[in-house]
Amino acid sequence: MTQGEPPSPSPRSRPTMREVAALAGVAIKTVSRVVNEVPTVDPAIAARVRDAADKLGYRPNLTASSLRRGDGRTATIGMLVEDAANPFSAALSRTVENVARARGVLVLVGSLDEDPARERELARALIDRRVDGLVIVPAGRDHSYLISEQRSGTCVVFVDREPSLLDADTVVSDNRQGAVTAVNHLLKSGHRRIAYLGDRATISTAAQRFDGYRHALEVGHIEYDDEIVRHTGASEESAIAATRRLLALPNPPTALFTSQNFVTIGAVRALRALGLQDTVAHVGFDDFPLADILSPGISVIAQDVEQLGRTAAEMLFRRLDGDLSPTRAVTIPTRLVERGSGEITARA
Repeated sequence: MTQGEPPSPSPRSRPTMREVAALAGVAIKTVSRVVNEVPTVDPAIAARVRDAADKLGYRPNLTASSLRRGDGRTATIGMLVEDAANPFSAALSRTVENVARARGVLVLVGSLDEDPARERELARALIDRRVDGLVIVPAGRDHSYLISEQRSGTCVVFVDREPSLLDADTVVSDNRQGAVTAVNHLLKSGHRRIAYLGDRATISTAAQRFDGYRHALEVGHIEYDDEIVRHTGASEESAIAATRRLLALPNPPTALFTSQNFVTIGAVRALRALGLQDTVAHVGFDDFPLADILSPGISVIAQDVEQLGRTAAEMLFRRLDGDLSPTRAVTIPTRLVERGSGEITARA
C-alpha cells in the first residue's frame, strides 16, 4: 500500500447503508425507504439507490429490518418433515413453498428422521431465528414444549400427523379409509391371504393404516394372521427382506398391502427379483415416481399432497393474518389409482 492510499477493506466487511446513500447522493433515510419498498419514493431516486446498492454489493439486514417493523415479522416460516429426500415430503414442502412465495415469504426446511429429540431441537432453532410460524410433520408424541411458543405468538400448523398434548390446527389424509379401500380392492379380486408391510406401528399414520387393514379383513370375514404382518420401518432394504421372507412361507400371501412409499418400492424390487410381479397382487399407500411405467404398473392409494400442503400453508397464513377462531382439524380424502398390480386376480 502506497502512502496516501486508503486502506483496503477487510475481506469480511459488508457495504453499509451509509455507503449506498453516499454513492446515490441521497439521505440514509431515503435508502431505508427504498429497501423497505415504501411506494412513495420517487421512481428515479429509487432506481438510483438500487443501482448504487448493486454496484456496492449491498444486501439489507432482513432480521434487523423485521425488528424495526411494527409487526416484528421476518417473512420466513419453518417447515419440519420426516425426510426431505422422500418424494412425499418433497412434494409437500414444495406446495407450502409455492403458497409462501406468493406472499413473499421464505420457507426454511429441516428433516426429522423420525427423531422426537431432533424435532424439538429444530423447532426451537427455527423459533430462535424468529420465523413467523411453523408447519410440522411431527416425529414425537409430546408437543407441549410448543405451548409457551404459541402463547408468545408463534403460529403452528401440523400436517400429515396429529399433534399430541397441544391444541393446534391440523391437516391429515384419511389414512384409515385409504387402507380399507386398498384391502377391499384386493378382496374383490379374490384374495384371501393379504399380507401387510408398513412402517413402525408407533408412527400415527402407520398405526391408522394398519387399523384400516385389520378393519377391512374383519368386515370381509377374513381371519387376521400375524404371520403375514411386518412392521418393517421405512426403508427399501428392510421391505425387500420382509417381502422375501413372506413369500418363502409354506402358505405365502397372494397379495400385498404396503402402507408407505419406500416400503412399496422395496416390495416391488423383491417381487421383480423373484419373478412374481405378475402373480402376487400389490397395492401400496402413497404414490411414487415411475410407478405408472413399470410392468405391471403399481396400483396405489394416492394422497392429495398438493391439497395437504396448500391447506396447511393457508391455515398458517390465516393465523398470521390475525385469525383467532378455534383450531381446526381437516381430513383430506385419498383415492385408489388402478394401474395393474392391484388388479391381479387370485389363482384358484
